[in-house]
Amino acid sequence: MRQLFKATLPVVLLGAASAPPALAADYDPPLVIDEVPQYKPVEIGSGWYLRGDIGYAVKTRSGGNPNYRTFDGTNYYDNEFASGEFGDDFSFGAGFGYHFNDMFRGDLTLERMETNFFGTTTSASPCPAGGAGTTCRSEDGAEFEAYSVLANAYVDLGTVIGITPYLGAGLGYTYVSWDELNNTTYCVEGTGSCAGFVNTSTVHEGERDWRFTYALMAGVSYDMTKRTKLDLGYRYMHVDGGNMFKWDAGSAAAGASGVQGEDKGFSKHELRVGLRFDLW
Repeated sequence: MRQLFKATLPVVLLGAASAPPALAADYDPPLVIDEVPQYKPVEIGSGWYLRGDIGYAVKTRSGGNPNYRTFDGTNYYDNEFASGEFGDDFSFGAGFGYHFNDMFRGDLTLERMETNFFGTTTSASPCPAGGAGTTCRSEDGAEFEAYSVLANAYVDLGTVIGITPYLGAGLGYTYVSWDELNNTTYCVEGTGSCAGFVNTSTVHEGERDWRFTYALMAGVSYDMTKRTKLDLGYRYMHVDGGNMFKWDAGSAAAGASGVQGEDKGFSKHELRVGLRFDLW
């Protein structure tokens, strides 16, 4: 029996080795499942930023002394203020912008400013009710507020230890709203005397209009945090001239029409500080 088992065992093993696998025909090829792509949330705020700024005008210069007209009941006469200057001012602004890439960005800003104007006029003729041989001088003062809307573009010049220098330019419009102009006349003695002359004051209603505006900027920003930047810079801003004040009530009653005074615009040299907050 043992010998028979030994004799038949090789035959059985040989048959098993040569026979095709019985289970191979019972299954389809293996199912390959592709790897599920990883979900990545969309960054809706990516690239956008908010900004707020405060500016101080080191010097506000007029584009020239304002023009004004006088009316004698029949004719108009063109004149120019003998002097004119603007006071210092602060401006406050806010806006939003977008980083196009690491070098270029742009923003839209709205800001408000207010300042005052002081000017003088002179005339070789006597003031109304002034004596013969005298001349006339006036002192004029007014305030105005302005709202500027600017579209700005910047070039960031590279970041080193968190500091990024930049250059920029902006275009837009400014709504200038003049308050009343107060005009006070004074008699100036010459060959004649001003004895008995009473200084007179008149009020001229202010004008309002939109003016073309442009700006040039330079500065540096500092990375306070990953998203927050401190912005320090300089800006030159020019606002075109426009209407300044209407006729006083007496001149209007005598038939004067239209606008009496026009300013020649103004330019500001500003130091500015602000914060920018990236929304990503």
